[in-house]
Amino acid sequence: MTPELFADGIPETVGFFELAPENWIGLGGRLGRQLKEISEQKQIVCHGLSLSIGGPAPLDESLVTDTRDFIHEHKVAIYSEHLSYTNDGGQLYDLLPMPFTEEAVTYTAERVKRVQDIIGEKMALENVSYYLTPKRDLAEADFVRAVIEEADCDLLLDVNNVYVNSINHGYEPMDFIRAMPADRISYLHIAGHYVEPDGLIVDTHGADVIDPVWALLEDTYALIGARPTLLERDFNIPSLDTLLQEIDMIRQRQAAIQV
Repeated sequence: MTPELFADGIPETVGFFELAPENWIGLGGRLGRQLKEISEQKQIVCHGLSLSIGGPAPLDESLVTDTRDFIHEHKVAIYSEHLSYTNDGGQLYDLLPMPFTEEAVTYTAERVKRVQDIIGEKMALENVSYYLTPKRDLAEADFVRAVIEEADCDLLLDVNNVYVNSINHGYEPMDFIRAMPADRISYLHIAGHYVEPDGLIVDTHGADVIDPVWALLEDTYALIGARPTLLERDFNIPSLDTLLQEIDMIRQRQAAIQV
């Protein structure tokens, strides 16, 4: 989210914004004022980057407490994090793959429960893109569902990540989505990605959404209903008109399901 992008006002078609709380907690000055103005006009959701919910290092309860206060200050609707880890005593600034094991399910679920105790509400976990896994006793879908159910938390379903993983790891994307607990899906992500020369797909959030991902979003809506959906774009930011066109494509697909 870039406040300067909306210097002429926030378009009505933009329903909500997502931000990483770590980038905004304690921020004052001009940017702090702009964020307050935006949160008073539009709903904000928080999507954390560095909690490392599945990591080996002790849970950063100070970050969780600061995030809780930020949630209250800006009346944040949803707090989510990645089902991944990002540090082992030092921030690595990447989403590292977790082992798909029963032990990892229990370990991660207990940490999620602690976060929910501190913030006083359910959080959501996002299914992430990954390119290898340290150990695999469970299928990806079974692992994600098991963590969500044991932690009694919600799911942020990233449709692009499902597509990326389905190509890279050779499975049917709708089989994954059907395996998810639909009643726990709080909202969706959709984004673009990059295809390496050898065919590996990398989740970048730096390109337009492609037709197969749009089709997968349509199939997801048909299965679970038209849920709130965020368009992610982290770099190679196009014009506002181009972004609004993609947002309109989301809205058109939502409207088609509701007819």
